[in-house]
Amino acid sequence: MTSTLFAKYDVPVPRYTSYPTVPAWHAAPTAAQWTASLQRALADPSATLSLYVHLPFCESLCTFCGCNTVITRDHGRSSPYIDRVLSELDMYVRMVPSLAERQLSQLHLGGGTPTFASAEELARLVDGILSRLAASGSGRFTGSVEADPRVTSAAQLRALRERRFTRLSLGVQDFNAETQRLVNRIQSPALVASLVTEARAAGYESINFDLIYGLPGQTPASMQRLADEVLRLAPDRLAVYSFARVPWIKPAQRKFTDAQIPVAAEKRALYDVIRRPLLAAGYLELGMDHFARPDDPLARAAAAGTLYRNFQGYTEARTNVLLGLGVSAISESADCYHQNEKVIAVYDRRIDRNEIPTHRGHVLSADDRRRREQIVAVMTRFAVTLDDAQAADAREFLAPMLEDGLAVLEGNELRVPAAGRAFIRNIATFFDEYFRASQPAAPMYSRSI
Repeated sequence: MTSTLFAKYDVPVPRYTSYPTVPAWHAAPTAAQWTASLQRALADPSATLSLYVHLPFCESLCTFCGCNTVITRDHGRSSPYIDRVLSELDMYVRMVPSLAERQLSQLHLGGGTPTFASAEELARLVDGILSRLAASGSGRFTGSVEADPRVTSAAQLRALRERRFTRLSLGVQDFNAETQRLVNRIQSPALVASLVTEARAAGYESINFDLIYGLPGQTPASMQRLADEVLRLAPDRLAVYSFARVPWIKPAQRKFTDAQIPVAAEKRALYDVIRRPLLAAGYLELGMDHFARPDDPLARAAAAGTLYRNFQGYTEARTNVLLGLGVSAISESADCYHQNEKVIAVYDRRIDRNEIPTHRGHVLSADDRRRREQIVAVMTRFAVTLDDAQAADAREFLAPMLEDGLAVLEGNELRVPAAGRAFIRNIATFFDEYFRASQPAAPMYSRSI
């Protein structure tokens, strides 16, 4: 693939973990509208629920990070925060009684750094959630946790494993010493290896590594060393993310100069250095940035056509409701998005007043829902059926990509061939009426490559 194509299409576009994307949300739900949406989504006794809990605390700031975090070394903040998360869940159970009656399919702890909390606090959080969701005791749910290797202990892993957690996602990012220094994330391969060993011994069934390409200090040679080390540690799946440089949102990224950050073809070459040995070792490439062993549930979901994409990235199962708890957590139902307050002091006050801590959201129109399904199809299955008007529009809007062989339109079927997978975010903009109609004066999105 030529560098000309990467230069041509490396433009700011959304990552499409939702549609409409967050900057386009304009029809925020009231608390009554949001809880009514949950009631509709969970009305069927066979409806399923996934739960995301945002634990925002981190001991130090990693400068690549785009998450909502609270930087502190005061570990005494964890326990009262967990109390408030459980109080938030209590409110939902009172307002939407069917929540406690539906099967919990997934429980994910993210952050921030979930393992900032002690083993005892994590146990109290999970026990509190499961005791409030009565149906969760009768079936198997998938429990997963994100972990910073620098602050994760065997005791924490055991506490979660005893509560049926089977998946661990380790924030590896890179092992290159200069890159680690620049992004303020210093951790050795030996440290990560010891946690992998502990997790395997505890019975975790799936271990994921998060890697990032496009960071300052990375070179093809350093990425090859990273690939070699990753293969030696043999995770079950990997998320190989493009560094999202958004200094207008995350001021810490202003410390990087333009000269330090690879773009376009130079940046994509770093991804390919990781990609080639993973494929040679038998991993399958899924979506636009995930890899998994063929027997991993994520790979099986991709083969079955059930792979889904939401705010947590790619997941193998779509549930009727994704309920987010904690500061800044985002929820999703069939017809509504909802995000909690992003400032922890405001979140705390509203929970203490027994209020749903709405910050923003979006009530989806019928057209929003239709376009969301089409974007999900493109992002997960690389093919989607268009109506006649869309097909005519696609021939014009996607003409450059069709001519460059990055998309294929046969009749009313739009497909993304292997050559176009690197540009899938660009292709998805075809369905995004908000993006196409807007010409933002200030930057909003990271670049596509």
